[in-house]
This record gives sequence, structure tokens and C-alpha cells, in this order.
Amino acid sequence: MLLSIVIVNYNVKSFLAQCLRSVQQSEGVACGVDYEVFVVDNHSVDGSVEMIREKFPWVRLIANQENTGFAKANNQAVRQSGAKYVLLLNPDTLIENDTLQKCLAFMESHPDAGGLGVKMLDGQGRYLKESKRGVPTPSTAFYKMTGLCKFFPRSKRFASYYMGHLNPDEIHPVEILSGAFMLLRRETLDKVGLLDETFFMYGEDIDLSYRILQGGYRNYYFPHTNIIHYKGESTRKGSLNYVLVFYKAMEIFVEKHFSKGRYKLYLQIIRIAIWLRAALSMLSSALKNIFLPVVRLLLSLRRNKNYLIIGGHDEQARVQGILQEEGIRPEHIFGLRVNDALSVLNEQIQVNRIGEVIFCANDLNFDQILLLVRILRKTGVVTKTISADSRVRVGYRS
Repeated sequence: MLLSIVIVNYNVKSFLAQCLRSVQQSEGVACGVDYEVFVVDNHSVDGSVEMIREKFPWVRLIANQENTGFAKANNQAVRQSGAKYVLLLNPDTLIENDTLQKCLAFMESHPDAGGLGVKMLDGQGRYLKESKRGVPTPSTAFYKMTGLCKFFPRSKRFASYYMGHLNPDEIHPVEILSGAFMLLRRETLDKVGLLDETFFMYGEDIDLSYRILQGGYRNYYFPHTNIIHYKGESTRKGSLNYVLVFYKAMEIFVEKHFSKGRYKLYLQIIRIAIWLRAALSMLSSALKNIFLPVVRLLLSLRRNKNYLIIGGHDEQARVQGILQEEGIRPEHIFGLRVNDALSVLNEQIQVNRIGEVIFCANDLNFDQILLLVRILRKTGVVTKTISADSRVRVGYRS
């Protein structure tokens, strides 16, 4: 077998269904790539398991009776796989039609590649800088956690965590890949080992990427195909809780891979970073309590309340009915046929003051959806996707 795709799911049923459909539509699958798809469900309570059994019976489902964490759940499926390549894929992603085909071709032509990551976009079509990362040395982690990397996004030193000095539109050997899309050579996994189950949340992809480098292989960043990563994480990146969870993961990583002296230095530096972030978080919270109600009122007055539905006539009517049932009362709902979307989309957004665009996945393929999302990336509109057998709009959450 050539490819095993492993998706770990926890209470994101609608995202998962959309992800699986994008895999089904991919050119690699259509061209007969020998592949299998595992979904490891970490005891979801949102009906994910029942949905998979009903709508995706071809999926190899592993239904855990507890939340085992990201690393352990992935390893469960990888151990059952015998494929030449393993793709770790988040459920809140969409892949392009050619993603699998292009990535596998690159790996086949680069035997030095142990792992491969791609260019990731958020739900509004904006580039996600975690598509490529550097090893989190004490200084690198400090620059990230104190926010210095945000102020100097292209600096080789201060933005080293995201390797900001490298052009995001060019292929590069990089140090760390994202676990949201991580294509791995099985030969490499056999040599360096699977994900370290000591990590429960965050850090396991960093650890595996680092071990791939130590094993004599390269990790590559491959931007010649795009995926959408909605990043529906329960922990907000800017919150103090995220900083603490991230710190714990980095502590495990550094203790495992660095010398005792560097480990102690790392702990001291990161503690300083945590205190700085805690102070900033408290200040930010205070300012939000004072100004946020006013800002929300002003935004509500300015926010465009019109909707644009892209799809066939029947789907447009169905989605409009769903909006009404949800109690949404927009000023106007506009429809746009798929064939017209490319030529007049931006004009429709501006002229009709559109605030949300809804893609009908029954009438568009996911390649078209990703293209339209990229076109809309500078407009600031909210984008959602709805499948023919669903009543849930999935996508970027404003």
C-alpha cells in the first residue's frame, strides 16, 4: 500500500465530514492511489462515530473510550498501517484536489525526505506561519513567547520559530513540520520511532520532526499545493492557558533533547517569558473589559449583514431556509452560480456589502472552494461551507 491517512478526531464532526470529502475528491484517489484512511476518535460526544459509520463506511474507524491525546491516538493507527507513506492530517483541514498527488511525487523524487509539510491557509485564505518552523531552542522559544517574533516577522533571529526569513512561496528544507499536515516516510518512522506519547497536546510534532533530522533525513516545506487549516483549537493562542500548555510541552522537549545546562537555562528563560505574558494578559483583559463593549457596538454598526450563497439554485434555496430557521435575519441574501463566481465575486462583495460567503459543497469541489477563499483573503468577509447532507455551516469563525 502506498499511503495511509490518519485523522484524530475529538468533537469536530462537521469539520471531519468536510475533511473526509476533500480526501475523497482528491486527484490522487481518483487516479487510483493505493490508500487507506484511519479515523481515530478520542471519545467524542457529538455523534462523530455514528456519522462516520453511516456516511463514510470505507473509513477504518478506531473508536476510543477515552481521550488518549493526539500522539497516542495517531500511533494507534500508524501501528496498524503498512503503507510506504503515512499522512497525519487534522480533521479541521481541507486539501486541494492535487495535494496528495503532488506531495507523494515530491517524496518519491526526494529519497532524503523523511517528512513533508505544505503551505497552510486559515479560513480566510491567509498564510499560516506555522507551516514551517525552527527548532525551539531556549532563545527561539523566548522570542516567540514574548512576542518579539511578531514585531520582527522576517528576522532570522527573532522570527526563528517560524523561520520567517524563508520565502513562504518557495520549497525549503526546514526543521519542524506541523502535525496538522505531516507526510512521513514509513522507513523513517521505523528508524526514528513514532510520536512520543509523553506529549498530550502540543510538542509531539516538534519532537518527531527533530528526531527525523537526527535520523539523517530532511524535512521539507512544500508550497506548491495549499490546504486550509481552520485551527479550531480549544485553547486560544493568545491566552495565558495556551502559554502554560506550550511551556509544558517545550519543557518535555528540552529535557529530552538538550543538555542539563541548557535545560536549566531554558527553564529560567521561559519562566521570565511566562511572567511577561501573564502581565500582558492581565493588562489586555483589563483593557478588553473597559473598551470591548464599545468596540463591539461600533463593529455591529459597521458590519455588513448581507449574505452571499454560491451554488446551484436548489442549494441556494435550502441554505436560505436554514438561515431563516436559525433566526438569522440578514438585510439581503444574494445568490451566485458557481460558473459566475470567479469573474464577479469581488464585485459582488463590494457592491452588495457582503459580510459572509457560504459555499455549497454539493455544487463546488474543494479545489474551487480553496481558490475562492484565496481570492477573498483581503476582503475580510467570513467564509463558510455547507454540505448537501448537512445543516451546519463549517468554516472560519469571526
